[in-house]
Amino acid sequence: MSAVCGRTHRQATYAATPPPAILLGNTGAKPRTRGKPSMRPTVTRRRFVAASSAALTAASLPAAPIRAAEPIRIGFAESLTGGLAAVGKSGILAMNIWADEVNAKGGLLGRPVKLVFYDSQSNPANIPGIYVKLLDVDHVDLVISSYATNMTAPAMPIVMGHNKLFVSLFCLAVNSQFHYPRYFSMLPTGPDPKHAFSAGFFDLAMTLSPKPQTVAIVAADAEFARNASDGARDNAKAAGLRIVYDGNYPPTTADYTPIVRAVRATNPDVIYVASYPPDTAGILRASSEIGLHTQLFGGGMVGVATSALKTQLGPLLNGVVVQQNWVPAPTLQFPGVLDFLKRYQAKAVSEGVDPLGYFLPPWAYARMQMIQQAVEATGGIDDARLADYFRANTFKTVIGDVAFSIDGEWSKPRMIVTQFQGIKGNDLDQFKRPDIEVVLIPAEF
Repeated sequence: MSAVCGRTHRQATYAATPPPAILLGNTGAKPRTRGKPSMRPTVTRRRFVAASSAALTAASLPAAPIRAAEPIRIGFAESLTGGLAAVGKSGILAMNIWADEVNAKGGLLGRPVKLVFYDSQSNPANIPGIYVKLLDVDHVDLVISSYATNMTAPAMPIVMGHNKLFVSLFCLAVNSQFHYPRYFSMLPTGPDPKHAFSAGFFDLAMTLSPKPQTVAIVAADAEFARNASDGARDNAKAAGLRIVYDGNYPPTTADYTPIVRAVRATNPDVIYVASYPPDTAGILRASSEIGLHTQLFGGGMVGVATSALKTQLGPLLNGVVVQQNWVPAPTLQFPGVLDFLKRYQAKAVSEGVDPLGYFLPPWAYARMQMIQQAVEATGGIDDARLADYFRANTFKTVIGDVAFSIDGEWSKPRMIVTQFQGIKGNDLDQFKRPDIEVVLIPAEF
């Protein structure tokens, strides 16, 4: 464990440092929209008295135009504005790259692919109406989820009511209550997602010296954070840690200083945080301002993998330990992932999205690869047949092989735990180096 903070004993530490200047960007983007489908006219058939008359009539008519193949329309909501927009828009670019590549090769089943999506404004309340429109007004052929647990859970009843295949993206334990057989998750937590999500963090805690005794759990009062903290609570107890703080905060919280002060007052050895990007930034800034120190800090702090937060927070990230899905470490360079990132990064700056694309884009692209493989293998877009194929097969993607198990979760977990080390300033290029975000566990990576 000498790689952890450069120490010779088995200890990971977090000590807050003075905050750098924070750069705020405009994440506004106009969603693409689609008009209502036109009503089909009624066709009246006529009989002709004689075959010769029919032949004469046909010969006198102009040739009917050849109709282009109807596109396969894939519909979804996405955060193009609001707190999750920086991540959501990077996924849109990845999926557009996939669609352009497929269409350049003749489409799927000889039909072009068209993405139909609307801006959720990072607001879960907007999700049900968008999916009703996609399915009942736009009549899309397939639906997929938004990025994020909080944006996917509200869509589940709508999708289930239409018996549609539903492949989610970075959604934690969304199907644990529904048990919907046509749901599949793009998140490597395995068949027990709530516990697997934080298992590595607490495994690492038990290797520290001195061995920690207490833990504080801080979580947003929202779907993702509740699921993550439920698992963290069980994992902490299983590790023999005494929970000295266990609190939720409203997602609309603006000032995190009182929360961090309350945590510090309990003097925990380990602090586990389940937060979304705006919360993550606020908690790290507050921790810096009050000088929070602890043996192990981090956990489910979503957003630290994005370029936006990396450049905004800079050295504030040093020592933070988080669960990750993928980083560009040599052991995680699956076939095709670096080639995809080259194509993504070539377009990212002009599109105004995450220039590195390490967090969501490979997974957004891989999700579309799976849909493509299932459609081509089944020869159609029937939701029941596609779901059967998802359950029974292993997919080859840019983020590795993917197979599914109970409730549409991965058959095997593959979460990794990383630590930010040696960050100096706010330059983005430093985050391309594998020694800046170091993989700690599992040992195979």
